[in-house]
Amino acid sequence: MSCGKHHDTDCRDVLDMVYSYIDGELDEGNCSDIRVHLDECGPCLEEYGLEEAVKKLIAKHCGCDTVPADLRARVLTRIDQVRAELAD
Repeated sequence: MSCGKHHDTDCRDVLDMVYSYIDGELDEGNCSDIRVHLDECGPCLEEYGLEEAVKKLIAKHCGCDTVPADLRARVLTRIDQVRAELAD
């Protein structure tokens, strides 16, 4: 996905890191880049909001369940596939 405008950090790069950003797993440099991008880019900010809401919903209802590694890998692979399809 790209909003069509130039940003120092590309939309696709931001969306690839959004879960790590939400989870607080990025270094301060990457966090800063993402915050700047989200301030500039409405479509990515909207996508970030959706991802954050989904993550909170999952945590609320499934937070005590351990997710098997193979399931996590399959879900992340499918997310990447959908993103690639939407980018075409």
